[in-house]
Amino acid sequence: MLSAFATTRNPRDRRGKLAHTMSETPDARQRLSARIDEKQQAIRAYLARERPRRNRLSNVSIVGSGLAAALTAGPAVGGTGFTDAVANLFALSEDSIVWRVLCLFAVILSIAAALATNFATSRAVADRVSAAETSNAQLEGLAVSLDIGNIDVDEAVKLYQQYAGQVAFVDAASR
Repeated sequence: MLSAFATTRNPRDRRGKLAHTMSETPDARQRLSARIDEKQQAIRAYLARERPRRNRLSNVSIVGSGLAAALTAGPAVGGTGFTDAVANLFALSEDSIVWRVLCLFAVILSIAAALATNFATSRAVADRVSAAETSNAQLEGLAVSLDIGNIDVDEAVKLYQQYAGQVAFVDAASR
């Protein structure tokens, strides 16, 4: 019984070496289609996990740094008039409490923004999500071409390997 992945002489190989090619059978197309589908499912699961993480880290970074700047802008622009007004608004005995509280919140928000930015960049979350989205789209196009017979199986295998290789981290992450 012949395997769907048979070893044959590749006519393009001038050196006469054996090359692995996939026999052009419906079974071979079906097996490759199944493999493409499995990879797409793994990519979709990865994206379902990582897109929200990327968005959360980005939002914490943007909102945290914006709020930290806003907290320090009041005293910087308004000076003692601002701190006196806030102290009176909250019935505080000293305006220095206003400065200390605003600075403390600004520091906390700045640290949160810095940590979120570092977590996102150290794991290359945005780059990996983009690569997974691109690979998923390429695999979808490959699956369509394979299903309608617009591409031979050997070429489809090469493209599958290329597209799947771009997201090798997906298999490691989904285990």
